[in-house]
Amino acid sequence: MTTTARARVRAELTGEIKEAARRQLAEQGAPALSLRAVAREVGMVSSAVYRYFPSRDDLLTALIVDAYDALGLLVEQALDAVSPPDAFGRWLAVARAVRAWALANPNEYALIYGSPVPGYAAPADTIGPAARPALALLRVLTDGVASGQIDPGPGPPMARSVRNDLAALRRQEAPGVPDEVLARGLVAWTQLFGAISFELFGHLHNVIHDYDAFFDHEMRRAGRTLTGR
Repeated sequence: MTTTARARVRAELTGEIKEAARRQLAEQGAPALSLRAVAREVGMVSSAVYRYFPSRDDLLTALIVDAYDALGLLVEQALDAVSPPDAFGRWLAVARAVRAWALANPNEYALIYGSPVPGYAAPADTIGPAARPALALLRVLTDGVASGQIDPGPGPPMARSVRNDLAALRRQEAPGVPDEVLARGLVAWTQLFGAISFELFGHLHNVIHDYDAFFDHEMRRAGRTLTGR
């Protein structure tokens, strides 16, 4: 077997293992993920699966990275489809993309934004993929401030500790974005995921009947706060 053919077979088997693991997530949840059960589903002995994923945590990490990358790609595409001067429109595009992905992939959403998996500590491999969706928001803020679409006007007082955190974020990923705008961005970001989680996990049941309309209303209000206009 050539190296290329061997790599292709390995990629196919890796994909089958991950798909079986995703089905197990949907049926039993992340804490119950078992390499032995996954091996049985794909028709492999456990020792063979361990050559692809040495532990349950390695398999869990692969699923988490895939989920973040899939969401990040969708959000980046949504962001790029709206011209940079339109900060409000770009925010809505990002918010709608996150929700669309979450509704289409509720188990993966729960894996990365739900309750932590007991005994699992995310390794450094997850940091870059996890940052992709948030970096899209920071692009909205950076471009919006630069174009004048986001009003950097003053807001309520902030604790020094919060300003220190915002200063670190500005140095790393958001040059030129003042504290007030960064704070508004983080508030909008947490509101976005809170809205999606309430919807997905049933906390709006019998309260809101038109989820699409209510989500759009929420994100438009958040967008007005975000832009300061």
